[in-house]
Amino acid sequence: MTTFPVSNSTLSEKELGDFIKDKYNLSESFECKLFRTGLNHTYFITNTKRKFVIRVYSHNWRTKTEIQEELLLLELLKKNKLSVSYPISDKEDNQIQEINAPEGIRYVVLFSFAKGEKMRFMNNDTCSEIGSLMASIHNITANKSINRTDYNSELLLKKSYKQLAHFFAENLTEMRYLKELNYKISETFEKINPLNFQKGIVHLDIWYDNLSVKDNKEITIFDFDNCGNGLLIFDIGYFCKQLFFIESDKEKYESKVESFLNGYREIRELTDEEIELIPEAGASIFAFYLGVQAQRFDWSNIFLTENYLKMFVGRIKSWMEYYKNKKITVANNGYK
Repeated sequence: MTTFPVSNSTLSEKELGDFIKDKYNLSESFECKLFRTGLNHTYFITNTKRKFVIRVYSHNWRTKTEIQEELLLLELLKKNKLSVSYPISDKEDNQIQEINAPEGIRYVVLFSFAKGEKMRFMNNDTCSEIGSLMASIHNITANKSINRTDYNSELLLKKSYKQLAHFFAENLTEMRYLKELNYKISETFEKINPLNFQKGIVHLDIWYDNLSVKDNKEITIFDFDNCGNGLLIFDIGYFCKQLFFIESDKEKYESKVESFLNGYREIRELTDEEIELIPEAGASIFAFYLGVQAQRFDWSNIFLTENYLKMFVGRIKSWMEYYKNKKITVANNGYK
């Protein structure tokens, strides 16, 4: 019987573990376990003393060059003593492995393990520390670029909408909202004065799920898979938007955002224009990730439905309306 082709496979824990142990001279005491599947697949390989993370990139998700650029960025941040999960070299000094999976070549990288825990409900001190670490990273990446994608309105908004249009009717209320939002935000991006906005290399996915927190203040950032070039405010806007939906009490949200921004500004300046763009920056990244879910339908088809679209777009809408009402309140109170 002919073997039927597949679009995405899950590699055996045992065989992947044996492969990694051989490549990296790890002892037989190490055990490999699948942690989760997603855009890429994540495994942990551990023994009683040490723990590493194995990322298996999905077929045709990242080119080898793109992965090399990600790893070079991590090496740069590590060299500057910033707390990030970094790549581990094998016994032949290679950082990228290739596996011939059923669907084709998949790249594999071994990373250091970020000690600590994921903290969904962060306190103000933790938010401040995250802001400081993000600013420290931006101090290194500002005015630099890597050989990866450029995040702009064309990619974040217009291309994402086109991806979604393959799955959803454009006359849906949510699709009409996205189209109008795309137009408004794109227009805003085109009008900004570049002198007031720092550009550089951005992470684009800094939120609690990609952070490890130890003792509330020791932060390690990982998963730079979506790093690329763009406005540094994208990272800030995305973190604030994620915090907005985690913290239902908006007074607590405002307090935590203030701590986060103060932590950032202790290390790096923010212009008034950058702060004003936070709502649009956060919304554009959320719209982008909707497009990614459509682009990688083989990964996301279990939840890419009209109900999911309504929920996701509803979050974008409530975020934008919150800041719109906030501006109106500030204006009515006579503040600048």
